[in-house]
Amino acid sequence: MAASRDRGAEKDGRLRTWAVRLICVLFWLVVWELAARAIDARIILVGPLEVLARLYELAATGDFWASIALSLGRVAIGYVAAVILGVVLAALASRLSLVRELLAPLMGALKATPVASFVILVLLWVSSRHLSIVIALIMALPIVYTNVLEGIRQTDAGLLEMCDVFDVRGWDRVRLVYASEVLPYFRAAVTLALGLSWKAGIAAEVIGLPDLTIGEHLYDAKVYLDTPDLFAWTLAVIVVSVALEALVTRVMGWAMGRWEARP
Repeated sequence: MAASRDRGAEKDGRLRTWAVRLICVLFWLVVWELAARAIDARIILVGPLEVLARLYELAATGDFWASIALSLGRVAIGYVAAVILGVVLAALASRLSLVRELLAPLMGALKATPVASFVILVLLWVSSRHLSIVIALIMALPIVYTNVLEGIRQTDAGLLEMCDVFDVRGWDRVRLVYASEVLPYFRAAVTLALGLSWKAGIAAEVIGLPDLTIGEHLYDAKVYLDTPDLFAWTLAVIVVSVALEALVTRVMGWAMGRWEARP
């Protein structure tokens, strides 16, 4: 009976949270619509209804979905590469102080350098088709590396001592201790890096202008002063970003639940 009441209270809490979020979104949509009507200049600002109508028109075309898929695929390649490389480098840095010291200035530079500078530099070395891949990797790598390394360094020393006592080494130590201790840090890293990689990748496309990408459509909308298109493609970027973050968060939550429930 108590468990049933707790589940009911939890459900009511989630409903209230979503209701508050919906009200906040509607509030800002109303503000947006009122601002568009007050300015009354489509070249400067268009209302949300017009933007949604234009997005619906774009979504009915094959070019729209091809551009979404191409941009998403390239950013995903760079992002996944950054996650794998970041975990490997963090593991090495946790074991070898020389690696940690060598990587410290590099990771600091990657975090501090503006995205635009990286885009211009990378364009000197790779074609515009691969630009968003490299930029997504550069943006995500220091986040994954730093968080995973911190998770390893914060691992409970008592658990490690217990492993020494019972001679638990190698993969067993990683599986039984490090994975559980580092997983929350890894989850935070991949979630944060995902949004940053996606936004940086699209910004790189706006500068590099690879064919049939979101960045190219954003640039064309700016050049031709097509404000509805500019807002519609921007809204598409936001929707994809929110959907990706929700998907990754759910997958990571499921993975953590399965890991913690393992025998």
